[in-house]
Amino acid sequence: MPIEITMPKLTDTMTEATLAKWLKKEGEQVKPGDMIAEVETDKATQELEAFEAGTIAKIVIPEGGKTPVGALIVVLAKPGEDVKQVAASVKVSGAAPQAAPKPEPKAEAPAEPAPAPKAAAAPVEPVEDHHEGSEPTVLASDGKVRVSPLAQKIADEKGIDLTTIRGTGPDGRIIKRDVLEAISRIPKPEPVHPGRVMAFGPSVAAQASPVHLASKLEKKTIPLSNMRQTIARRLLQSKQNIPHFYVSIDVVMDALLALRQSANEQIAPDKLSVTDFIARACAIALTNIPAINSSFAETAIIQHGTVELGIAVALEDGLVVPVIRQAHTKGVRQISAEIKQLAELGRNRKLKADQMTGSTFTISNLGMYGIKDFLAIVNPPETAILAVGGTSWQPIVKDKQVVAGQVMNLTLSADHRVVDGATGARFLQELKKLLENPLTMLI
Repeated sequence: MPIEITMPKLTDTMTEATLAKWLKKEGEQVKPGDMIAEVETDKATQELEAFEAGTIAKIVIPEGGKTPVGALIVVLAKPGEDVKQVAASVKVSGAAPQAAPKPEPKAEAPAEPAPAPKAAAAPVEPVEDHHEGSEPTVLASDGKVRVSPLAQKIADEKGIDLTTIRGTGPDGRIIKRDVLEAISRIPKPEPVHPGRVMAFGPSVAAQASPVHLASKLEKKTIPLSNMRQTIARRLLQSKQNIPHFYVSIDVVMDALLALRQSANEQIAPDKLSVTDFIARACAIALTNIPAINSSFAETAIIQHGTVELGIAVALEDGLVVPVIRQAHTKGVRQISAEIKQLAELGRNRKLKADQMTGSTFTISNLGMYGIKDFLAIVNPPETAILAVGGTSWQPIVKDKQVVAGQVMNLTLSADHRVVDGATGARFLQELKKLLENPLTMLI
C-alpha cells in the first residue's frame, strides 16, 4: 500500500497552511527523519518530516498552494512498489490548490502595454473597438462607460476620473485624445522661483504636490498571509470577548541600567538587554502574585503552577510569541540566551509548534522604537500582557530634590473576569520594586 501523507495540524490554531517549498522531488527516495517540505503555518514556517521510508511518487500540492489540515499533499511508494503505477493511481478529489502566479517582469518601454483593470463594483467585459489599432476596450457592466486600453492606462497613471470625460470615439468611447485634453485642463501649481519669498495660503498649500514622496506609493491589494489571518482572528476575538482593563506605572531605571552596563562589560560579547531583566522580573513577580499567572475557563479560573513566559517578536508581516519554558527557574543570563535563540528562529520562520504554545503571560516591548507607552491586547488564554515603553530622561524627586532620572513606563492589560484593578496594581508595584532594586533579582 502506498504511503499517503496529509497536512498535519502543526499548531493549536492551524486550520490550513501553505506548501512553501518542496525539499524532495518526485522520484527521490526518503527515509525516516528526512525533511521533505517547508510548510508556512499561521505562526511560522516549519519543516515537514517523513516517518516512513519510500520514494516520492506524486506531489499533490504544488509549491505556494494552500491546503486545509488533513488534505493529501504527497504520496510515497513503499520499497518494492512500482513508483509510476503508484503515481498513476493517485486520485485527487477536486482541483488541486494552485500556487499563486508569479508576477511577470515589466518591459523597459512597452509600446502598448495592457491596461491595469480599474476597480469597479461590477465586472467588466471586453468589446471590440475599431479605433487606435483595433484594441479591445473595456465596457462597464452598466453600459455607460466605454474606454480604450491606452486611454484607460493614461487615466489610471494620472488619476483621472473617466466618468467626468465625454468620449469622442466610436459609439462614445473615451479615447486617448479625450484623456489628454482632460489632463490639459487641470490647473498647474505656480512654480517656486529661487530667492522669492512666498506666503503659502490655503490655495497654494492645496496645490502642493510632493512628487518625491508620492513615488513610493503604490495602489495594490495584498492577500492576507496565514499568520496575518490568525492574528486578525485571535485578536478580534480577544477584544470582543475579554473585558480589558489597563494600569500603568513609571519605573526609575538608573540602577538597572548601571547594573546592566557593568554586567555587559564583564560578560562581553554576550550582552544583556533591558528585556532580559524585565523578563526575569516578570517571572519573579508572577510567582509572588500568582493570580496574574492564570486563565479564564468559563466555570473556573485556572492558576498555572509554572511561568511560561511569551516574548513578542516582530516579523515583516506580523509577529510571533516564542515561549521561555519554566521562566521562574531561570536566571537573567539563561533567559537572555533563550530569548536571542528563539527570536532568531522566529525571524527565520523556523520556530516549532511547541516553542510557540502554552504561554501563561506575555511581554511586548516597543521601547526600542522610541514608544513611550501603549496598550497591548491580551493573548488568550492568558490573563494579562505587559506593554514595555522606552526609557527617557525625566525630572524625578530623589531625597526631596528634583533631579534627572531615566524613566520607563510599564502598562498592564488584564482580563477583568480573572483579576481586578487592585491585583494588577500590586503586580506592577512588585515589578517596580524588582526593577528599581535589580540586585534582588540576582540573589
